[in-house]
Amino acid sequence: MENIQSLPIDIQTSKLLDWLVDRRHCNLKWQNEVQVIREKINAAIQDMPENEEIKQLLSGSYIHYFHCLRIVEILKGTEASSKNIFGRYSSQRMKDWQEIVTLYEADNVYLVELASLLSRNVSYEGPALRRQLAKAQQLQQELSRREVECQSSAADLRGRYYAACKQYGIKGDNVPRELQALVKELPAVLDQVGRDAAKLEQTIQLYTAFTNFVCEWSEPVLPMITFVQKSGNVTFYEWRTGKVPDVVERPVVEDAPPETVTEDTIDWGDFGSDTQAVSSGITVEGGIDWGISLEPGSEDAAAADGIDWGDGEAAPVQIDIVDAGTDCPEGVARGEDALSILENSQSRSQFIDELMELEVFLTQRVTEMGEEADVVAMSQFQLAPSVIQSQTRERVREMLSQVQDLLGRLTTLRMQHLFMIQASPRYVERVSEMLRQKMKQADILVLKGTSMVEKRQEALEEQARLEPRVDLLAGCTRELQKLIQADISKKYNKRPVNLMGVNV
Repeated sequence: MENIQSLPIDIQTSKLLDWLVDRRHCNLKWQNEVQVIREKINAAIQDMPENEEIKQLLSGSYIHYFHCLRIVEILKGTEASSKNIFGRYSSQRMKDWQEIVTLYEADNVYLVELASLLSRNVSYEGPALRRQLAKAQQLQQELSRREVECQSSAADLRGRYYAACKQYGIKGDNVPRELQALVKELPAVLDQVGRDAAKLEQTIQLYTAFTNFVCEWSEPVLPMITFVQKSGNVTFYEWRTGKVPDVVERPVVEDAPPETVTEDTIDWGDFGSDTQAVSSGITVEGGIDWGISLEPGSEDAAAADGIDWGDGEAAPVQIDIVDAGTDCPEGVARGEDALSILENSQSRSQFIDELMELEVFLTQRVTEMGEEADVVAMSQFQLAPSVIQSQTRERVREMLSQVQDLLGRLTTLRMQHLFMIQASPRYVERVSEMLRQKMKQADILVLKGTSMVEKRQEALEEQARLEPRVDLLAGCTRELQKLIQADISKKYNKRPVNLMGVNV
């Protein structure tokens, strides 16, 4: 018997209710009895004396049997004046709470209620609170990660924005204005290229002599480069006609072109007193602006009209713009004719093509001169002109360097952008919108990062709210575990009782 008395009673918490019912410590209808007791407790707490300990007991989330016992002990002091000679209390408060205790003790209702509370805390309340707490902590980590990602992506977009601006040659403070300002620098840059082309005289002579000697070529070679080398970056009109224009009327580039070209947006000139009327009703020689703008996405239409927009694909077709009923006045350069050779897309493309032709020749010549050590190779040029025989490999390399320098200055990405801006002012709008989108996305990411900070703060506050509840529930669960173990132990001659599976 002593050995049996020392053996502990191990009860799985999840099966505690079944264990109590199976061993007849309570009946199956205990829930109905608990409901009656709860109604009496709710009615009794409406009339309670002013006592600090009672306030603390009643402030709990759930009042159970042992709380009721403590309330009765407190009422014995506060209601002592209502005690009669028979040791009974006439106070209704005391009667109500004594009745509640009696109902609890009938059929061990209090024990099965405590077991129910413990099972609920262990199986549902505790895990639910811990999941919420873990979710709040995990959410903070996720939001911190996303905040860093937003900041990194925003910094990357801003970096790409300023890199693109640097590529265009602007600061990025006011993209449209800065891009339009770049076009004003274009004539000076192209004029300098035209002046530097004057250094190609010996290169042109070498290529011409070599072509005539090897191929017996009689037609002029490198006509555009030769013209620019002699005359500089003059107007296209002078290249086309061979005459210097008396008047140059350059196309006007609008700072803010409209989205679509309509009759209301076409500049028909100033109908002043010095204009000459014709039968069609359109005035002539009155400053008519015949500038043509290309809508974005209308390349097919441009190709159909035969307009060369500088892409080198469509065959160049010269379009002569004339006034209604009359020819262009002699000596007046208008429209495309008023542009310089290197501004005009047609002549510029030809100039670049000839530079590339010259570059290929000089590159091949440098390679050949490095292999002309044998007698056969030297004898091939015995009858060549002196301009060919007198050249050294180092000199040809210098010529190649000059050609590549001019070619590089005309074909840089920045120059391509400048030419596109000049050809179509709407290109400024497209580039500005593209750059604006990068900054807009960066700003959105910054706002999103700020939102992540706010949500992380909310999750932190949620964690701060849950942690005390988790600690309180853990304390209540441990207390219930001890009370149940002690009560069951009394019923089994104080044998040790262990409630298994209580994780708090």
